[in-house]
Amino acid sequence: MAITTVIRISISSVMPFAVVRRTVERRNHHHYSSALFTALYQYKTSSADDPLVRAVKSNIKSVEESADHEAKVEVPNGFPFDIQDNPGQETISLARECQGELIEAELYLSRVPGEGHDDLEAKNIPLDISVSKKNGTSLWFVCTAVPNEIIIDFLYLYLEDGEIVPFIPEIEENIREAFQKYLEIRGIKLSIYNFLSECMSKKKSKEHALWLKNVNKIVEA
Repeated sequence: MAITTVIRISISSVMPFAVVRRTVERRNHHHYSSALFTALYQYKTSSADDPLVRAVKSNIKSVEESADHEAKVEVPNGFPFDIQDNPGQETISLARECQGELIEAELYLSRVPGEGHDDLEAKNIPLDISVSKKNGTSLWFVCTAVPNEIIIDFLYLYLEDGEIVPFIPEIEENIREAFQKYLEIRGIKLSIYNFLSECMSKKKSKEHALWLKNVNKIVEA
């Protein structure tokens, strides 16, 4: 969805990483000594990597047996959006059409809070929302969903001629509240927070397991 590339620079937009390959060409003047060196090198490397392989496999098992990983997330009755997981990325996409408008949302995994951060940040769900009209205009919202509120952090206007008008920081509070109501009418409301939180918890577990499996593939290759 175009909104994510313009509004929020996420890990998924900064990545993918370029795969750097090092090719070492060796001229072997003695076939036997070269083969022996290669065999010894591979043996030592494999042995040295054993603790890492064991640790990765142990963590994969722990993650896959965790409550978040095995939890079944049930879509609430009347949930108006189509849901699309994006495997290998840190996002889940929502979309719906309503009265001639296309409403799309991109949910991001929140960062794990570290030292100096409040634990409440772990419950925050960053999300980008676009409301697109048939005439080509759109409203783009950069929001944060928290347990008791959906906060509008930034707002962009996308005009018919392609011009993007940025957020005005000193926007009046009553206008901000009216925009929150505007989103609520279109399905982005506080009552879906718990469901979205469950989705993102399972998503985080799945992506963690996938990452560990990819590490294991590389180490064992």
